[in-house]
Amino acid sequence: MDDVRKVVVIGSGPAGLTAALYAARANLRPVMIEGLEAGGQLMMTTAVENFPGFPDGIMGPDLMGAMRSQAERFGADMIRGNVTSVDFSHPPFKIVTDEGEIQARAVIVATGASAKLLGLPAERSLMGHGVSTCATCDGFFFRGKPIAVVGGGDSAMEEATFLTRFASHVTVIHRRDSLRASKIMQDKAFDNPKISFVWDSEVVDVKDPAQGVVSAIDIRNLKTDALSTLPVDGLFLAIGHTPNTSLFSGQLEMDDAGYLITRDGTRTNVPGIFACGDVQDHVYRQAITAAGSGCMSAIDAERFLEHHGH
Repeated sequence: MDDVRKVVVIGSGPAGLTAALYAARANLRPVMIEGLEAGGQLMMTTAVENFPGFPDGIMGPDLMGAMRSQAERFGADMIRGNVTSVDFSHPPFKIVTDEGEIQARAVIVATGASAKLLGLPAERSLMGHGVSTCATCDGFFFRGKPIAVVGGGDSAMEEATFLTRFASHVTVIHRRDSLRASKIMQDKAFDNPKISFVWDSEVVDVKDPAQGVVSAIDIRNLKTDALSTLPVDGLFLAIGHTPNTSLFSGQLEMDDAGYLITRDGTRTNVPGIFACGDVQDHVYRQAITAAGSGCMSAIDAERFLEHHGH
């Protein structure tokens, strides 16, 4: 392995894999560090029906596997490991993994964001089997079925309203007695006859992992401690995302929520460091938009290296 690589990609979701593919085709011989959750959020998804080119849909892990094979075919090197620290203070940039240190002339950060979960044992086993963190990805599967949405912010109201296009009814469960969402989003939800609210409450269990489907949720009222069961076929979590940016704290510019700030395409505040996908996008959060920005970051990195004689 060269002492200093031209491009290192950190992260292996749709953004990172597309960046690696484009960088490899530009003959930059990129190294991709896959991270702890290789393949990103799509590895927890069953059928992906909105990625262009797959009219019958494709399983999330299969899509990630195909993207990985394509990047490798053009010469991207894959490292199964986790980045433990970085030094972006001056080039060549240093990336330390649990396997050793890599130096790079350009770095593409594609570490993504993690959906916040409730922390229930049944939650992960039913993810993609009735539990979801993305209404636009999975709403279609719940045509004519009752579902629940957990959350009280703008994204929760947006998801609940969107889901009424498919579901027979949407129940919003919120820990407080009022919403945090903006007035316009609240009004839209309150005016929708297919949405009802359960206030001052939290979901304490999801049925039924043994059957591999969601059949009901147990709800506890936080004021009275009373337990109730709500039959639903789907549970959507809309309690926010956490960008995976703690590694870059103090080195790369972030917004108040911790998302990396990019300008002029995918450039960060450090010349030679680029960011793509959900780590810098809290608006769209789709596999296709992540892949698109991965392409952009590879092209930005290629032009940066060319400009600096590499």
